[in-house]
Amino acid sequence: MAGLSTFILLLCAAKDVMPSNSHWKPTWPSYRVPVILPRLTLNLDKPQFDAEAKLEVVSPCGPECHKSSPLPTYEEVKNYLSYETLYANGSLTETEVGIYILSNSGDGSQGRSRTKRQIYGYDSRFSIFGKDFLLNYPFSTSVKLSTGCTGTLVAEKHVLTAAHCIHDGKSYVKGAQKLRVGFLKPKLKDGSKGANITNSAMPEKMKFQWIRVKRTHVPKGWIKGNANDIGMDYDYALLELKKPHKRKFMKIGVSPPARHLPGGRIHFSGYDNDRPGNLVYRFCDVKDETYDLLYQQCDAQPGASGSGVYVRMWKRQNHKWERKIIGIFSGHQWVDMNGTPQDFNVAVRITPLKYAQICYWIKGNYLDCREG
Repeated sequence: MAGLSTFILLLCAAKDVMPSNSHWKPTWPSYRVPVILPRLTLNLDKPQFDAEAKLEVVSPCGPECHKSSPLPTYEEVKNYLSYETLYANGSLTETEVGIYILSNSGDGSQGRSRTKRQIYGYDSRFSIFGKDFLLNYPFSTSVKLSTGCTGTLVAEKHVLTAAHCIHDGKSYVKGAQKLRVGFLKPKLKDGSKGANITNSAMPEKMKFQWIRVKRTHVPKGWIKGNANDIGMDYDYALLELKKPHKRKFMKIGVSPPARHLPGGRIHFSGYDNDRPGNLVYRFCDVKDETYDLLYQQCDAQPGASGSGVYVRMWKRQNHKWERKIIGIFSGHQWVDMNGTPQDFNVAVRITPLKYAQICYWIKGNYLDCREG
């Protein structure tokens, strides 16, 4: 069975096809995406909602730790990708899944704490002010969760975020049953338009328009892992809103290898809690990667967890540039690098398996999820 799991993971790995001119035009690769379908859904007891919401997650397992871990078996992968669904009325279900490879598919040390532990040297974050920026794509896709985290609009009624914003690995957090998603509505002084600057023209008042969440999907890989070695690999969740948000959203995509990212960089925007009411944008280089995680040193603070990590690349089929979410900002790690402690911020990569799962949650039809 272990051999079968290796075959599946290798088959699901990126089979990227880069054009000869890719050095000047980074292009979205084509992927063979598996199919993940629900097989059995069971009713569970109503959760207690007694966990304290944490705006970040910390894990001591760094890149080498993950790279040296054995591949999961086929049954383990199915278990990790099974999921719980929490409904607005407090009911809870667990769904087992099957993983299928279609041959005729198209190309398709312990964590340490410190007061400011996610800022690396000079703070390179930018607060985004003014309706000309906040209400326009891509910044308009960033939303705030009532538990304090950030999310990203990925469909007409769906928001992608981090699992730890909803569930601490053992129990659902307080407020998860009445979870809301906030859309920033700026009101500026004297009707001025504001500017994209960090220290002047501050908005007079920032308010959020809130929409209730209808249901939430959390993979069992997070619930069973509880944010340690495997858990951080599955730190993602999908929220379905009670009504459409009527904003442009960002598509999800399979995460390409870091060497194929434009400039080797990633971007994300979130509601860092040290800048209340501000949407904060940043970009930085990827320092390392594993199959499931991206390691980087983008400046960030608690509250940015759940932000969609995106890049902009050329889409050959549509002959245009396109941004896609390729990961979810998770949290912080202390890593032992040759005996010297070094810290990273970590994002969960959208692998082909995770793409298939999240896409099915959104569309409910695997035929619409064949190309990542």
